[in-house]
Amino acid sequence: MKRALPAIEGGEPVRENFLPFALPSIGEKEIDEVVETLRSGWLTVGPRTKRFEEMVAVYVGVVRAAALSSCTAGLHLGMKVLGVERGDEVILPALNFIAGPNCAIHLGATPVLVDVDPETLNVTPEILAAAITERTKLIVPVHFGGRPIDIDGIMEVAHSRGIAVLGDAAHAMGADYGGRKVGSVADATSFSFYVTKGITTGEGGSLTSPNADLVDRVGILSLHGMTSGAWNRYSERGSWFYEVHEPGHKYNMTDIQAALGIHQMEKVDEFRERREEIARAFDSGLRDNDAIGVPASCTSCKHAWHLYPIQLRSELLKTDRDSFIRSLREEGIGTSVHFIPVHYHGYYSKRLDYGRGSFPVTEEFFERAVSLPIYPSMSDGDVKDVVEAVCKLLDYYRR
Repeated sequence: MKRALPAIEGGEPVRENFLPFALPSIGEKEIDEVVETLRSGWLTVGPRTKRFEEMVAVYVGVVRAAALSSCTAGLHLGMKVLGVERGDEVILPALNFIAGPNCAIHLGATPVLVDVDPETLNVTPEILAAAITERTKLIVPVHFGGRPIDIDGIMEVAHSRGIAVLGDAAHAMGADYGGRKVGSVADATSFSFYVTKGITTGEGGSLTSPNADLVDRVGILSLHGMTSGAWNRYSERGSWFYEVHEPGHKYNMTDIQAALGIHQMEKVDEFRERREEIARAFDSGLRDNDAIGVPASCTSCKHAWHLYPIQLRSELLKTDRDSFIRSLREEGIGTSVHFIPVHYHGYYSKRLDYGRGSFPVTEEFFERAVSLPIYPSMSDGDVKDVVEAVCKLLDYYRR
C-alpha cells in the first residue's frame, strides 16, 4: 500500500489553514466587561479583582484567594511566606518550567531536582522522600499537563518531616483529586491564567491556601507590603493611610485582567469538559498506534487536560522528534514541547551539579515528547485533522 506523501516532502497537507497550538476562548461577556472597566475609571486593583478572588476561592473550596500578576508571582510569594530563605533547599521536578527554580534562586535557596514517574509524569511521595535532607524547607510538585499529583501521599511525606508543600498548578485549574479541587489541600497552590491556560486573564495568576492568614499576607506582599491597597485608600470610604511591615513586590492583578477572569471562571468546568472530550478523541484515534505513547488515563482524579503530549517511539520511526514537529507544521498543525528539562538550561547546568543522564525518565520523555493542540474552541473537524496528520506521518516514517 502506497504511503501518503507528507507536505514537507511535496505532498498535499491535511489542512489548508494552520491550526495554532493554543488559542484563548474569549466571549462577548468578557469583552463587554473589559469595556465597562475601562469606562469605569477604575483600572488597577479594585472591585472586579476582589470579585474574581472570591470566585476563585469559592470554586477551589478555600476561604480566600489572592489574585496576582502571574503564576510565577504566586510561586515567589508562596515560597517567601512558607519560610524559604537563603541556604534552604527546595525540591522540584526536573520536568518543569523554569519559573519555580528561578523563584528559589531569587530567594537564595538551592533548587533540588528530582525525576518523575514514567506513567503520570508527576513526582511521587517515594521520589520526594529520597531527596529530602536536613536543609529541605519546601516541596514544589507540578501537576504536569493538568493531571493532579498524589496530594495526600506528598503531604504525608512532607508534613511528617516539618516541610511545607507549594503546589505548582499552572496547568491544573479545574482539576480535582479524590473529589477535592486542586488548590484546596496543599499548604499553598499557585495557578496560572496566562493566555494559553485553562482560563485566561491575558497574564495573571492566583494563590490559594486553606490558611486564610497566609493568603492575606500574600495579598499584602503583592502590593509592596502596603497594609492598604488602592481600593482601600481611594474608594468612597477609603483612607489614605497605610503602613509597610515588610518589603513586598508589585505582583497585583488589575481590574482589566479580572474583567476577563470573572467570565472565564463562569466557564471553567465547560472548558475542562471540552478539553476532556478532545483528549478522548485523541485517545480513540491514536491509542492503538504502536509508534507513539499517549497520556495515561486517571481513574481517581479529574484531569484538567491542559496538555496532551504524545511520545514518539523513535526506534520504530525514520524521523526524530524535531523533524516530526516540522512535518506536522507543514501539515497545518501547530505543536509545542513541554518542557526542556531544568538542568538542560545553561544557567542551571552550571549552577547545579546535574549532568545529562541525571533524570532518565524526564530526559527520555523530553526527547520523545510532542504536545498536540487541545483547547475548547477547536472544532471536531480540527480534532480529526490533528489525528489524521499524526497518523499520516507515523505511517510514512515507520521503519
